[in-house]
Amino acid sequence: MKRIWIPFTLLGVSALGLMMVNVGKGNDHGNPLGLRSAIGLHIAPLPLNLKGADHAQVGLGSYLVNAVGDCNGCHSTSEFAPGGNPFLGQPKVINTTTYLRGGKAFGPFVSRNLRPEIGSGLPAGLTYAQFTSAIHHGTDFDNPGQLLQVMPWPAFQNMADEDLSAIYHYLRALPAVPPGG
Repeated sequence: MKRIWIPFTLLGVSALGLMMVNVGKGNDHGNPLGLRSAIGLHIAPLPLNLKGADHAQVGLGSYLVNAVGDCNGCHSTSEFAPGGNPFLGQPKVINTTTYLRGGKAFGPFVSRNLRPEIGSGLPAGLTYAQFTSAIHHGTDFDNPGQLLQVMPWPAFQNMADEDLSAIYHYLRALPAVPPGG
């Protein structure tokens, strides 16, 4: 039995090693969606409308929103469902009712809904140009002439355009909500 197990173990370790080499090079050649895109599609907490969408781009956007940026941490009144708060030692369960719908207060400032709005289908009611302006320059479209406060746009302003595009496409793939959240 040991003679059979050792070759299979070595084969498995070799395959894992090859996968790690590809991941280490920063490419996703072995996976048509890309590793980050595949993870993003897997962890999206809501069903996505992928009809006509670039699945890889939507998946990357989900990865950036849910695994890297924790956008829901600020753009939700209740990030975790009852009984699903990992900070209390519970298995993590995202509150899908409030997911990215805004409304969290930071003093006088309130986080914005990021979900597409019914009617326009635009995330937060913003066109892609407006979305990138908010991230790159802190443009506050609810308060013309003012800069976004609390939103860490100075940290995000150097994000690659392809990442911002992926985030926007992910947000567009989410179920729409009434305007304003």
